[in-house]
Amino acid sequence: MLKKRIIPCLDIKDGRTVKGINFVDIRDAGDPVELAKRYSLEGADEVVFLDITATVEKRRTLVPLVERISMELDIPFTVGGGIGNLEDVGAIIKSGADKISLNTVAVRNPSLISGIAAVYGSQCVTVAIDTDMVNGEWMVFIEGGRIPAGLNTLEWALEAEERGAGEILLTSMRGDGTKNGFSLDITRELSSRLKIPVIASGGAGSMQHFRELFNETGCSAALAASIFHFGEISIPDLKRYLSGENISVRR
Repeated sequence: MLKKRIIPCLDIKDGRTVKGINFVDIRDAGDPVELAKRYSLEGADEVVFLDITATVEKRRTLVPLVERISMELDIPFTVGGGIGNLEDVGAIIKSGADKISLNTVAVRNPSLISGIAAVYGSQCVTVAIDTDMVNGEWMVFIEGGRIPAGLNTLEWALEAEERGAGEILLTSMRGDGTKNGFSLDITRELSSRLKIPVIASGGAGSMQHFRELFNETGCSAALAASIFHFGEISIPDLKRYLSGENISVRR
């Protein structure tokens, strides 16, 4: 069995790491370069960088900041936000990223998934899905969770996989920043139906939440932000706890 991954996420706005609740009420969480360096030293398995306003502001990802962060990392580094075409992907990969995360652009231009996979390989393509419950059905949202895409979450994830995505980053909007636990039902559904790895995001508030996630779903990784940024849980302590619960994690 593959070992479970623990992934801190750097949500970036105006060059700073930020964190909100349910995609709003944003507050500052620190310098992204220093945080990335800390997480690498603490044993994070990967770091995800999401330029959360690039798409809304219709600009490209902050490439110089990506370069600075990549210099501090010796673990896989995923970058998303503001990617519109293969040229943008090339610039980000050249800046030191190992993987690209697509969200809104993948919904609006699904062929970009297969285009990146053809050039850089599926292992380079993460499709991020922001999801929330609408009339009893998990649905996709785009533009930083602002706009309903009219897509069923599972159906979109299956299409992304078919088009060449290497993994899915699934964020529960209703769980985001609440610290009430991951949305186990939709995570379980996707991880049981997809052949590619699923990263669960949104709702981590305790070590027990990570245990429940890995024991009750087939997801490959858990992503969290505020609990790591503000020192509520350390990555080494979390990994020791999970190992003690007979969950296989990288050390």
